[in-house]
Amino acid sequence: MQRPQAVPTVQIDNAQVTVTEWRFPPGGETGWHRHGMNYVVVPQTTGPLQLDTPDGPITSQLTTGVAYYRPVGVEHNVINPGDTEFVFVEIEIKQTV
Repeated sequence: MQRPQAVPTVQIDNAQVTVTEWRFPPGGETGWHRHGMNYVVVPQTTGPLQLDTPDGPITSQLTTGVAYYRPVGVEHNVINPGDTEFVFVEIEIKQTV
């Protein structure tokens, strides 16, 4: 099934972080990817997101403003199963020496 693509807008990209706003149309997806950095997600919308993972699908219920952290190496395809737009801000933490 062909899904619409989520739309990323990079807001900050410097030596410490990359901050990206992700907008998911209804049914939209990121496509499969592996995170190369630790990251924090701050939902701007309340509702479900489906995560297709190597171990199978998981549905997460997110709440506006309630952030969560994930470590480097996470692999998934993020899908908006809802019928309205879903938005979150992703903050990728670059390793500094």
